[in-house]
Amino acid sequence: MKHDEDAFGHELFDFHQGQSVIEIIEREDGMIDTSGGPQAYFAPIEEWHPQTREAVGYIRGRVLDVGSGAGRIALYLQEAGHEVVCLDNSPLALEVCRARGVWETRLMSVYQVSRSLGTFDTIAMMGNNLGLLGDPTKGKRLLERFNRITSDRGRIVGECRDPYVTEDPINLEYHELNRQRGRMPGQVRIRVRYKKYKSPWFDYLFLSRDELRDILKGSPWRLTKTIDHEVGVYAAIIDKVSPGIAERD
Repeated sequence: MKHDEDAFGHELFDFHQGQSVIEIIEREDGMIDTSGGPQAYFAPIEEWHPQTREAVGYIRGRVLDVGSGAGRIALYLQEAGHEVVCLDNSPLALEVCRARGVWETRLMSVYQVSRSLGTFDTIAMMGNNLGLLGDPTKGKRLLERFNRITSDRGRIVGECRDPYVTEDPINLEYHELNRQRGRMPGQVRIRVRYKKYKSPWFDYLFLSRDELRDILKGSPWRLTKTIDHEVGVYAAIIDKVSPGIAERD
């Protein structure tokens, strides 16, 4: 990612330096949204959402932390004794991770992961990062990659937002636009903007639990548990199963 495209990394870096930061998300239909800033990416476990705190208890073994941001998940897992590799396509985000004490980082897209990273027992996709499945086709390909880099007891622990828990007419209009274009209602094309920086457009996929199960069909992965303590957001525990079981799904 080019320096002027690393909007997310710049906001994390500035926040780490003590600056006040507001994150702006722009959707392709012109919708603009702001968050309270990147505080959540730096928060200790005591300040995490309840479903996040519960979900990390299912993480085991060697971990690939996908979309690691400022390293909050990795730092907690390191302290708990896990070997963790932080993965992000933002150079500045990984610089912040290392400055905060993360031991091992890799600068690459999740769609480039390969056996060169070694074998993992858990793929962590926290903070709505199950959305990196992108779309059904891309998602199935990514699940195949995860299968190749995980052990026989491989597990995906991630979080997602249910797109249907909304009454916002602008979001409902966007759902309908997606249906007309042959896209899933919860498929969004967005970019991050901060100061003069703006990221490339990218697809993010918000899924209901049933839609997640549909994407997992035919793959070596099965949804074994969901955790929800907050309306509209849930954590998913997805386990690798034997090929025979996957074929029967």
